[in-house]
Amino acid sequence: MLKSRILLVDDDPGVRLGVRAYLETCGYDVDESGTCAEVRSRMEADLPDVLILDYALPDGNALDVIAAMKAAAIDVPVIVLTGHGTIELAVTAMKEGAEHFLTKPVEMASLTVVLERVIEHQQNRRRLSATRAQPTGPVDGLFAGSSPAMRVLARDARSVAGGDAPILIEGETGTGKSVLARWIHDNSPRARESLVELNCAGLPRELLESELFGHEKGAFTGATGVKTGLIESAHRGTMFLDEIGDMDLTIQPKLLKVVEERKFRRLGEVRERRVDIRFVAATNRGLAGLVEEGRFREDLFYRINTIVLRLPALRERKEDIPGLARLLLPQLARDTRRPVPTLDTDAEEALVAHPWPGNVRELRNVLERALLLTSNGVLRRGDLRLTVAVPRGLGGGDGAATLKDAEWQMIQRVLAQEGGNVPRAAKRLGIPRSTMYQKLKAHAAREIDT
Repeated sequence: MLKSRILLVDDDPGVRLGVRAYLETCGYDVDESGTCAEVRSRMEADLPDVLILDYALPDGNALDVIAAMKAAAIDVPVIVLTGHGTIELAVTAMKEGAEHFLTKPVEMASLTVVLERVIEHQQNRRRLSATRAQPTGPVDGLFAGSSPAMRVLARDARSVAGGDAPILIEGETGTGKSVLARWIHDNSPRARESLVELNCAGLPRELLESELFGHEKGAFTGATGVKTGLIESAHRGTMFLDEIGDMDLTIQPKLLKVVEERKFRRLGEVRERRVDIRFVAATNRGLAGLVEEGRFREDLFYRINTIVLRLPALRERKEDIPGLARLLLPQLARDTRRPVPTLDTDAEEALVAHPWPGNVRELRNVLERALLLTSNGVLRRGDLRLTVAVPRGLGGGDGAATLKDAEWQMIQRVLAQEGGNVPRAAKRLGIPRSTMYQKLKAHAAREIDT
C-alpha cells in the first residue's frame, strides 16, 4: 500500500521534529516547511495528500495559504493547528475550506485519527469524481483455464501488479482487456484509490483532450466553468486508457509528458500540475505497425510498453471454453434471475467448435441469450443458436426464399458483427430490444416446427 504523504508546516523546528517523528512511526511520509512561501513553492512542485498547517506563520497565516490554494484550484485537504484557538477562528477557517481545526498542544493520537478520516474522505471524493469511467465488470475467473497461454498470463500479471511501471495490454476485441486492467489495479498498492477508465476510440480530438486534462473557464468556446480532467481524478490511483492506438497524434506528446514527468496542464492554463498515477493502456491493434505508419509516436510506444501482457483469443485456448462457460452461467443466471442451467455434452462440443470472433464477450452474450430464451434447466446445442458462417448477401447466392428469410439473415449478419450482443444488434437494426428477442423466439419456434 502506498504511504500517504503529509506536508507539515510550522515555524517552530522543535514542533515539526516531534510531530514528524510520531507520524513517521505511524507509517506516513512527512515533508516539512516553515513559511507560506515555502508551502506555495512545494505545492507547485508536488502535491501532498494532506497539509497540516500552523495558523500563524512568519509571512502570513493559514487563511492566506487556503485562499492561494483555492485560486490555483489545488484540491488538498488542510488541517489547521493553532496555539490560540477561538470558536470564531475555527468557524472562519472551516468556512474558508479547512477540513479540521485543532488547538495546540495537539494530542498525537487524536491527530492520527483526524488524518485517517481526512485521507479516507479524500479518497472517496476522488472515486466520486471518477464516476465518468466505464465499469469494467466482474473479475471473477479472469485467469480461469489450464491452457498454457492463460498460465503464462496469470504468472506475468501477478508478477507486475505490485509495481508501478506502465503496462500495455494487447488482445483482440472481447478478450477482457478492461477486466485485466481492473484486476491489476485491485491487486496493486493503489487499490484503495480510483481506477479511471477512458476509451480513446471514437472521441474527437477536442473532446478527448478536455476529458483527459480538464480545462479552465474560457479555454474555448463553451467552456463556461472549470472542469477537472480524468488524469486529476486518477491522482494516486490508476489511469486505464483503452484502445490507445486510436488516440489522436496531437494529444500523444501531452500524454507522454504525464507518463514520463507526472506533469500536465489543463486546457487554457499556464501553470503545470503534478499527479501521481500508474498508467495501464490497452490495444487491439499492433502499435508497432502504427509506429511504422507514422500514426503513433515511437517515444510514447516505448514508454508505455515497458511491460506487455497479451490476452489470448478464445480460439487459441479452446480447452478452456467448457470451464469458462460453466463459470459464466451462475453469474448470468444471477443477473437475469433465472435458475442456473447445465450444459449437455452436445452443447459443450458446439461451444468448442465455434470460432468465437467476439471472444469471451461473444461467449457471454451467447450464454445470456440462451438463458433468456430457454425455459428448461439444460442448455443444448440448439439453444445456443450459434451462427458459424454468415452469407454475404441477404439471401446468399440464390436470394432469400421469403421476406422472413431475408430478415432473419440480416439479423444473423448483424448479430455476428456485434459478437452476439443482442442490445447492440437491435440498436443497429433500428428495432427495440424486446422486438429483437421476439424475432429470435419466433425463429426458434420455426426451427422446431420444421
